[in-house]
Amino acid sequence: MNLCIDLVVNHTAAEHPWALEARAGNPEYHDFYLFYPDRVLPDEYEATLLEVFPSFAPGNFTWLAERKEWVWTTFHDFQWDLNWANPKVFRAMFAAMLHLADQGVDMLRLDAAPFMWKRTGTICQNLPEVHTLLTTLRALMSMAAPATSFKAEAIVAPEELTQYLGAGEPTRHECDLAYNNQLMVMLWSSLATGDAELMSNALSRMGPIPSRSAWVNYVRCHDDIGWAITPADAASVGWNQFTHRDFLLSFYSGEFAGSFATGAIFRFNPQTHDGRTSSSAASLCGIERALADGDMVHLDVACARLELLYAVVYAYGGIPLLYMGDELGMRNDADYLDDPARADDNRWMHRPRMDWVVAQRRHLAGTLEARLFALFTGLGADRASIGALNASGRFAVLPSPDRHVLCFTRSHPAHGRFTMVANFGRGTAVVCLADVGVSDAVVARASDASVSPEGIAQLSANGYLWLTTS
Repeated sequence: MNLCIDLVVNHTAAEHPWALEARAGNPEYHDFYLFYPDRVLPDEYEATLLEVFPSFAPGNFTWLAERKEWVWTTFHDFQWDLNWANPKVFRAMFAAMLHLADQGVDMLRLDAAPFMWKRTGTICQNLPEVHTLLTTLRALMSMAAPATSFKAEAIVAPEELTQYLGAGEPTRHECDLAYNNQLMVMLWSSLATGDAELMSNALSRMGPIPSRSAWVNYVRCHDDIGWAITPADAASVGWNQFTHRDFLLSFYSGEFAGSFATGAIFRFNPQTHDGRTSSSAASLCGIERALADGDMVHLDVACARLELLYAVVYAYGGIPLLYMGDELGMRNDADYLDDPARADDNRWMHRPRMDWVVAQRRHLAGTLEARLFALFTGLGADRASIGALNASGRFAVLPSPDRHVLCFTRSHPAHGRFTMVANFGRGTAVVCLADVGVSDAVVARASDASVSPEGIAQLSANGYLWLTTS
């Protein structure tokens, strides 16, 4: 087991010792942040800046009455952005990295990395200087603490995301890992629509990443789901990005007719119609609704949805993440509403305390917890047994003969080839494996799917196949 911790590189808390020194008037630490005596420069920046949380943290600057200055606060008034143009900030942050490495930290999750550099006339995200800073920090860490890795927390457009892994000409050694937000969004989109064509197109356009880097793939996390559907991706299947985002918001909040989900809309902006979704994975898949209705048939379908999503994540190129409680089917928790400090942030519905009584039920045959725990144990064991899933293998999305079916392959020179075929459709899909370049394959794992001796795969709704070829 390796230890990964957060290191916020864009800002510090307003209570951080550096910020307290700056607030007290210490000129050295005053230059650690971005202060402005009036609104001239802030207004110039605001002309092109985006708002991360427009409904409860509008604007990107906060007035400090005691200092009679504005301070840059991209996320909240209590989070002050650092001035990376100051070499002392670079040295101080590098010293913090070395200290953490010295304590035995194996990986640093670089939080809010895209926001590190500021320039007027831009949105102050993903600027070239950000990549220069990260590449330089990576080079220094490679000499001083080579066993400590970087993981980029960069929830940005797909064409920007691969750059944090060093993709481009020439390739760079930047971050070793990055969150694959695009995969998460596309998985939920496909589950709602029953259509995998948008996902296939979007993932194909992301392009390759350097062999020394890898994706961190996930179904859910501690934050909301931002429906990052680009105009190009939506147009590739004849959809409109805005109407599709509206549909996903409605579907996963349970408002859309026929939805199986019981999520909630997070921070809807009526001006831009931008909104996000909060919920546990189990509740989004329909497990919560099925249990509330006492519908055991729907419960089976809901569990199959959850398995399908994680089967893709476990097999996709990179490292899979399993969010706490998903292995037990933990649903949304409304206890946060009783806490005034948390009640206005519905993301706490999927950030519960671990329920160890529920966890113990994984040992009781016939319970939902036992069923799902066995499922995830099997997924992990099967993944570990397939050599072609080695991180150094090559990954590619395959053209699919059926728009409801996602097909991708991973190949390794020493371990052969792995192919996954996954049916997101509402009905049975029939795929000739030769059409996706598969012959003489061995079924390594199957769920509601089978392969005939003639190489014809039949997949029920939410069914999938893991296939290996030597």
